[in-house]
Amino acid sequence: MQIMLNPLQKRFKYHFTGNRQTNVLSKPEWYLTQVLMWTGNHAKFLDDKIQPILDKAGSSVNARLEFSRALVMLILEKLAADIPCLLYDDNLFCHLVDEVLLFERDLYTVHGYLSTFPSCMHILSEETCFQRWLTVERKFALQKMDSILSSEAAWVSQYKDITDVDEMKVPDCAETFTTLLQVITDRYKNLPMASRKLQFLELQKDLVDDFRIRLTQVMKEETRASLAFRYCAILNAVNYIATVLADWADNVFFLELQQAALEVCADSSALSKLQLGQLACMESSVFDDMINLLERLKHDMLTRQVDHVFREVKDAAKLYKKERWLSLPSQAEQAVMSLSSTACPLLLTLRDRLLQLEQQLCYSLFKISWQILAEKVDMFIYQEVILANHFNEGGAAQLQFDMTRNLFPLFSHYCKRPENYFKHIKEACIILNLNVGSALLLKDALHSASENGTILDPNQPSATAVLNELGVYKLAQQDVEILLNLRANWPNTGK
Repeated sequence: MQIMLNPLQKRFKYHFTGNRQTNVLSKPEWYLTQVLMWTGNHAKFLDDKIQPILDKAGSSVNARLEFSRALVMLILEKLAADIPCLLYDDNLFCHLVDEVLLFERDLYTVHGYLSTFPSCMHILSEETCFQRWLTVERKFALQKMDSILSSEAAWVSQYKDITDVDEMKVPDCAETFTTLLQVITDRYKNLPMASRKLQFLELQKDLVDDFRIRLTQVMKEETRASLAFRYCAILNAVNYIATVLADWADNVFFLELQQAALEVCADSSALSKLQLGQLACMESSVFDDMINLLERLKHDMLTRQVDHVFREVKDAAKLYKKERWLSLPSQAEQAVMSLSSTACPLLLTLRDRLLQLEQQLCYSLFKISWQILAEKVDMFIYQEVILANHFNEGGAAQLQFDMTRNLFPLFSHYCKRPENYFKHIKEACIILNLNVGSALLLKDALHSASENGTILDPNQPSATAVLNELGVYKLAQQDVEILLNLRANWPNTGK
């Protein structure tokens, strides 16, 4: 084997040491490629001619791997000599690292080199070289982030015209940033020492936090226009990065890093027993802190956005709150029921804003938005319209028509049973629209239930049972009694 290697080693030293034109610090790919070529060119001869001789002699040596290992040792010697000369030139050093990583990838994937053998990653893991690599990686990553966010297309999705692909409506800056993080992972994942990998993981977490802060700064500039395109794009970006990190947390590579972090923290007592326990039983992940901060930002942005829409809805509902609910004609007096004219601004505002949010937010964010908005509208109409007025028979019927035939269907595009998100309104309409006889019976039943108090009477149904029978589950007994007192169409019976 050594006889075969001698001329190659001489050629390597001739070309890549001393003052030869082929020994150029800026061209590490020359000697790395040469070694890969020699490895590939000799593979068939080693397998067909040399390996059978070794096998016949009872040797356990793998000819091809031993040949590769001897050539890799030449690379390691070369790197050890060159790296001190490159440490303070960021571009040359970064280029060297790039080429070494490509070399390592080909060595393992194409030529079957073993991870237990000496490799270039051992040289890159040495303290001085590694710290320089980490510094350069951070520097170029921050420069890339500057470039990403200053791009004209930063907030536009690459796939905006392809509906199936663009489900998350990811702006280009978020996708490029997560790609940057993935590239960094690919660069350091083959490092031999877990402690070095953890240092790179900390770098990635710092970059995520830096990107989050940058997004927050841009968001603050857009706060006054929380329904505008860029604000929604920032929200989509925050959501996407949090989703990607949550996916990565379940990746085997990061689970192994979590275990390594656990061992380091256990030795140094850096974490509390509770935190160690959560890490050990996989209740938390290496990205939890980052995900929590992103989720908090997402929640704040969504809240601000929904509050903005809700303020518009309340402004549009001013006339509807003042509707003459006590003097509206009954259904019998109308040929056809129609929407209250005062409800039109309210419903148009809701419709337009829901459509705008649906077009600009990804599905998961829009789902949260419309559900929060529905809950707010439900409480607003219940408290500001229903509880603030009295209703005759026509008024109650008109309210029910406006709600069940116009408001609820606005949300039917987003769920099968929209009325379930407006339980206060739905149940208030049930109480207000009971016929007089049923309303009197309900009033008596609730009065009896109140008087009985804690006395258990098997013949007397509970207030809850009575209300459930009518389809009222959300409103409490006291709420129903208030609603009954808002009805104006009681007979003159002294009740």
